[in-house]
Amino acid sequence: MQNRIQQAFQKKGKGLLNVYFTAGYPSLHDTVPLIKSLTQAGADLIEIGMPFSDPLADGPVIQASSTAALQNGMNMRVLFQQLEGIRQEVPEAPILLMGYLNPVMQFGVENFCREAAAAGVDGVILPDLPLDDYVAEYQDMFRRYNLRPVFLITPQTAPERIRRIDELTDSFLYLVSGPGTTGGANTQAEGVQEAYFQRIEAMNLRNPRLIGFGIGDKASFQRACQYAEGAIIGSALIRALEGTDDAPAAAARFVSSVLK
Repeated sequence: MQNRIQQAFQKKGKGLLNVYFTAGYPSLHDTVPLIKSLTQAGADLIEIGMPFSDPLADGPVIQASSTAALQNGMNMRVLFQQLEGIRQEVPEAPILLMGYLNPVMQFGVENFCREAAAAGVDGVILPDLPLDDYVAEYQDMFRRYNLRPVFLITPQTAPERIRRIDELTDSFLYLVSGPGTTGGANTQAEGVQEAYFQRIEAMNLRNPRLIGFGIGDKASFQRACQYAEGAIIGSALIRALEGTDDAPAAAARFVSSVLK
């Protein structure tokens, strides 16, 4: 059975923009208005961060938004309540939840999958979920609820692990552009990065690829799109939402600045 993620890639093929924002930031009730304004502005996939007090892969910008969201009263239950009925308003755009294993386990993995599926969520990104644990404990559950896992690939990921990741999902491969955390400057020499992207491309994997970490404007987005089907932008969008009293309008302006 095809899912919205696959349909999005089939429909557009190239130049897909996946945007990340933190649920409950800048204010608690911005989640649904942001999903609507981002899709209307042209974002192809929506990645919603589930705030957590100890986000390992996230840089200072996303960490700060996570802390603010938790202070605003955001938690898993509130998020799922907010997402009720989202598919009546945003029927097509894939929605992914991104976060860490700890709060998902506290909520209960089966509860999480059930609630996510009921809300119309398509995919889940849990960077600290080990592949072997996923296969042994959660794969059947994810399949039962039609949720697609998305796994991260870095320049250090061994080819056999990349092939295994490619076999385990029907969504996309999240290519981390280089070392470090989200939103950091990309310190890798361009040639090294290019060789890494080309090496992945030459593997002829079955899933499309999106490049993330260090993508923040039109130029870096277009560059990433030369080596993959699209890119993921998070920290730069969060920065654009900082201090605004109209988050949906600020988000739409940001997406337009990347795509226009």
